[in-house]
Amino acid sequence: MSTTPVPAPVRASEEAQREVVDLCAELIRFDTSNPTSDERACADWVVARLAEAGIASELVESAPGRANVVARIPGTDTSRGALLVHGHLDVVPADAAEWRVPPFSGEIRDGYLWGRGAIDMKDTVAVMLATARHFARTGTRPAREIVLAFLADEEAGGKYGAHWLVEHRPELFAGVTEAIGEGGGFSYALDDTRRLYPIENAQRGMAWMELTAAGRAGHGSSPNDENAVTDLAESLTRIGRHTFPVRLIEPVRALLAEAARLQGVDLDLDAEDLDAELAKLGHVADFMQVVLRNSANPTMFTAGYQTNVIPGRATARVDGRFLPGHEQELIDTIDALLLPSVSREWVNHDIAMETSFDGPLVDAMCAAVRAEDPDGHPVPYCNPGGTDAKAFTKLDIRCFGFKGLKLPHDLDYGRLFHGVDERVPLEGLRFGVRVMTRLWQEC
Repeated sequence: MSTTPVPAPVRASEEAQREVVDLCAELIRFDTSNPTSDERACADWVVARLAEAGIASELVESAPGRANVVARIPGTDTSRGALLVHGHLDVVPADAAEWRVPPFSGEIRDGYLWGRGAIDMKDTVAVMLATARHFARTGTRPAREIVLAFLADEEAGGKYGAHWLVEHRPELFAGVTEAIGEGGGFSYALDDTRRLYPIENAQRGMAWMELTAAGRAGHGSSPNDENAVTDLAESLTRIGRHTFPVRLIEPVRALLAEAARLQGVDLDLDAEDLDAELAKLGHVADFMQVVLRNSANPTMFTAGYQTNVIPGRATARVDGRFLPGHEQELIDTIDALLLPSVSREWVNHDIAMETSFDGPLVDAMCAAVRAEDPDGHPVPYCNPGGTDAKAFTKLDIRCFGFKGLKLPHDLDYGRLFHGVDERVPLEGLRFGVRVMTRLWQEC
């Protein structure tokens, strides 16, 4: 755990804290749903907001409408590698009929800014813009060069965004040694007064697969012991009901140990009955369940065209995720659960990642949080999903997830991702600007 002392007070301007809300609202009003839309209009707006503050940027289209924006802000220490700060402009679609407010309205209500992307992740994009504009307006230079990247297509895997840029325009990230993006740096209530701030230094890998059962077609009224639908359904049931064993990777172990220390709990993370030990942590254990093990969940099933016809083929999709160092365990387990008639192929297969929780950048992230929230406790964290960081590791960039977002204790942050009535607290946006300002000056 970092023990870096809290830095002397350095405040973001009042103007930056005011405008971050307006910037986020404007971003939400661009419907950048992925699929069904693109990022071009929003990217043009980002370019204009940077230009207003005198920051030059480059807009790069990977395909018509699939737009990315990259800019550089010089730092004071030219001997150090640059820090990449990245966020994505696309969002998942939203069904307006399910929402209390129109999802692309950017409406302010009850101390929150509502809309699709409010926390995934136009809030962070707004913080990036507000912080950059504050530095430019005041003539402040960050401690090291900052590379800003506003990216397309993250919600569909980054084919037109981060992965495309890394493959086709790697020079845009020349000199970058570390990066921060989404996936961590939000607050999680430990008790009535204290908060954990999980800072992502690991991610589970992605193993999306398509399963295909080959059988014997026939009439629906006749016995058929080679029914593709039956074989596939049985295989999916085996997968869906399987519980993978607990694998405590270092970031998870460190977070649990720190939570136990703060709560005064005597926790044995090497105990044979680990579930009983983790129960001592209460809701923190619930929060961490998703990163204790690999997972595989059936999500799609397609078969047949008529009730009285047994199809000769059935297909399904499974969302598999694996912890760093445990990819082969996932693959071997899935293969063992499949019936012989069922084969698999990858739909999207991407790496797990992990880096150590140390160094000046980690110290600066921890110090920035503590300076703005004395009751905040930064901890390492494994992101259960995936982000654009996976692409940037291909350039040997050390990646973290850190957004700097303080949340009300009664807000179920996790359920808002891709959910209905997504919203971000206004004070959380202002807190983010204050934290990001400190980080850029200290990192």
